[in-house]
Amino acid sequence: MKQTQTPESKSVRLLKVGEQVRHVLAQVLQRGEVSDHELNDMIVSVSEVRVSPDLRHAAVYVKELGGRDEDMLVALKRATKFLRGQVARALSTKYTPELKFRLDESYAEAAKIDALLRSEKVAKDLASDEEE
Repeated sequence: MKQTQTPESKSVRLLKVGEQVRHVLAQVLQRGEVSDHELNDMIVSVSEVRVSPDLRHAAVYVKELGGRDEDMLVALKRATKFLRGQVARALSTKYTPELKFRLDESYAEAAKIDALLRSEKVAKDLASDEEE
């Protein structure tokens, strides 16, 4: 009997698989299980994993907390095969997604918004709204 899936159930499944991949990668990187010494010396934050609908590709958004983002991306690219193997052991899916590491720009965006909100111009606008 064929199961019909709604778009909502597909997206929930993709979110669950993405979170599983994120947890596995975060644990492996936190424990320093990668044989790359440069990568083990970094503190890498895995903020999000977006999985394609066919589960064959995953965009992994990462940020190095020390500011060495380019070095981190190079090191992660070297360790992709090992990391994918770790993900394969943890997932119970037909396919293990290809991992593509991308720099997470959300931290920079959040800092930019915070700076805007703290600017004098915005403070003046807020003060004038309170007076009315």
